[in-house]
Amino acid sequence: MRELFFFDNMVTPKFITILYWVLLFSAVLGGVGIIFSGSIFSGLMTILGGVIFARIWCELMVVLFKINANLQKIADRNVE
Repeated sequence: MRELFFFDNMVTPKFITILYWVLLFSAVLGGVGIIFSGSIFSGLMTILGGVIFARIWCELMVVLFKINANLQKIADRNVE
């Protein structure tokens, strides 16, 4: 419980995977909606762009948290 209140352990990386799947579902659902409204090319581009954007954004978030974890390891090593 202490880790949760004092930010010793990051919780957000666990939610990034869930957020990634929600973003993928949203991109596909939005693209399919656009396809059914009559614009097939725009719908396909929405799906493709949404999938690529979701992946890049989530990867960048994961990289930030991995940098934080590695810096924490370095700091712990220097304290000892």
